[in-house]
Amino acid sequence: MRRIALLGSTGSIGVQALDVVRSTAGLEVVALSAHSRWEELLEQARVHKVSRVAISDPQAADAARAAWDGEVLCGPEALAHLITGAAPDLVCNAIVGSAGLAATVVTLSEGIDLALANKESLVVGGELVTELAAATGARLLPVDSEHSALHQLIASEKGQPPGTIERLTLTASGGPFRGRSREELRAVTVEQALDHPTWRMGGKISIDSATLMNKGLEVIEAHQLFGTAYSAIDVVVHPQSIVHAMISLTDGSSLAHLGHPDMRVPIAYALQWPERVDLDVRPLDLTAVGALTFEAVDENAFPCLGLALAAGKEGGTAPCVLNAANEVAVAAFLDRRCSFLEIAEVIEGTLGAVAIEQIYSFETLIESDRAARDEAASRVAALA
Repeated sequence: MRRIALLGSTGSIGVQALDVVRSTAGLEVVALSAHSRWEELLEQARVHKVSRVAISDPQAADAARAAWDGEVLCGPEALAHLITGAAPDLVCNAIVGSAGLAATVVTLSEGIDLALANKESLVVGGELVTELAAATGARLLPVDSEHSALHQLIASEKGQPPGTIERLTLTASGGPFRGRSREELRAVTVEQALDHPTWRMGGKISIDSATLMNKGLEVIEAHQLFGTAYSAIDVVVHPQSIVHAMISLTDGSSLAHLGHPDMRVPIAYALQWPERVDLDVRPLDLTAVGALTFEAVDENAFPCLGLALAAGKEGGTAPCVLNAANEVAVAAFLDRRCSFLEIAEVIEGTLGAVAIEQIYSFETLIESDRAARDEAASRVAALA
């Protein structure tokens, strides 16, 4: 029985991960965490017979303590105590945003395998995170559908000589505004941006998908996970979302990973790796799909992708600054304090204003994150 600690269990990935646990054998949930949805969290704890949870919002934690006789952890060290106290075999980190980095560091420091749905851990933490995993022997298993696909494709080539894989290709659905010009994006609403054509996700990642920042973060994540140069990673728009990723080989052939968009597939792959399990998912019928189409990204209309690629190539604290500015700008857009196009403007201005440094420690990242958030917040305030 594999013991699982699930962080961010009330979000989209967390809920689907629990569905995978219920529908497949050999998994036991031993710890859960959430930000503020305490009622949903406690119901999950009761169903899975979990006696210890962590809640990051203090008021929600107080409400949970009053309604439940189990242990409710809260505070800066809550996730660390949750992970070490539960002694899991694997941690699934589905926390949204840079807040997930601390849990990633604790997990890898303990030598515990990590199923990573929190891409910001690799975007912000970069080489420090991958070096920590290598030092402790903990496995990093990606949960993002594209990176899970790449993991499977690359694993299929493990028996080949080094250097066989020439390029990686990530696909993007194009989001709700695919095909629109920059001018047509000036007046889009929050509701329109949240209406993703393929996936049902939380607010922050839905907006990132609409701006294509999510794909930029995924390129940085792929660079860190697979050690692939940015010049050898491509992004193409694929509105059917059937092809999740592709690798191109030196002999001119390519391998692609296909399937209907269903996050339970990459979640199950990460939780059950190296085993594959039966899932009740819709089989792929190519005749029913009919056609698979691909388009280039319009970087004029969606500049966030280019900003992410530039930050990744610059290295150092640039991806950290990018991520922090994006989180501030997206929150402002959701609060209707900036427009859709102003998200990229805030990010670009912040990258130009905050000094980029080499990363010597996680403290360097904390300082850069704080400086970027302050700068981005001031830029948002100036828009009013």
